[in-house]
Amino acid sequence: MSHTLYPPARQRLQRSELAVPGSNPGMFEKAAASAADYVFLDLEDAVSPGDKVQARKNIIQGLNDIDWRGLGKTISVRINSIDTHYMYRDVVDLVEQAGDRLDTILIPKVGVAADVYMVDAMLTQIETAKGFTNKIGIEALIETTLGMANVDAIATSSPRMEAMHFGVADYAASCRARTTNIGGLNPDYPGDQWHHGLSRMLVACRAYGLRPVDGPFGDFSDPDGYLLGARRAAAMGYEGKWAIHPSQIELANEVFSPAEAEVDRAGRILIALKEAAEQGKGAASLDGRMIDEASAKMAENVVNMDAAIKAKG
Repeated sequence: MSHTLYPPARQRLQRSELAVPGSNPGMFEKAAASAADYVFLDLEDAVSPGDKVQARKNIIQGLNDIDWRGLGKTISVRINSIDTHYMYRDVVDLVEQAGDRLDTILIPKVGVAADVYMVDAMLTQIETAKGFTNKIGIEALIETTLGMANVDAIATSSPRMEAMHFGVADYAASCRARTTNIGGLNPDYPGDQWHHGLSRMLVACRAYGLRPVDGPFGDFSDPDGYLLGARRAAAMGYEGKWAIHPSQIELANEVFSPAEAEVDRAGRILIALKEAAEQGKGAASLDGRMIDEASAKMAENVVNMDAAIKAKG
């Protein structure tokens, strides 16, 4: 193990991440009462330019009026990107008026580390001026080729960084990929054309202690397609996936929750290795397979995830 280690960011259950347009406040209460682990109220792509100001007001009121944390939700806001004139007012108004109710800010289209630094500096100044005791986390949407090229620098850009999300729609446009189905696959490609981007971002997240989260699947009338994408991401090591429609919440929760048999086997691995260690052995066998320290680490990941889910209730 290297002597250079990056401690994990704050751990949050993030199996399902429900996106809610800030221009539709009638959906806020339903989102808060849903089975989603995580909700982000959106000021960016889901809101038309003419609705940006009102959507910001809606979100501030929603943050203050609804007990998101009491309902078991991590609550975030996706601000507008830093190349727009909406962004500075998003941060100032949201944090000054409801910052103590906000868990994280999701920055879209992050291209370089300085993009995160700008938001971090604004948050620090506002929190200090307002005397807030909670420190708002930052999450970055990697959805451009520039962002993917700089993903390591972005991952280490701020101590507030908690997670990175794979924004497949804008990433596809940035790559000029031949697809129009958000998160869908092109049959002309031999496999999953998003695999490299997903893998590249995953490595950066795990190397630097961040949570990797898969992004949207646009066709909410195709649950099978959503499940296939979610299972591929889960197999790689992703912790969750966006839900752009309430029907996708339970699908995400199902895929990113370890099955009972998987949890049981993980527990038996830990017991078998503990018994082997007591006998002075570094490895053991279970169900006809060799297990060792690496097996224990994988098993601990499963057991810890199961414990977090059960703690949420």
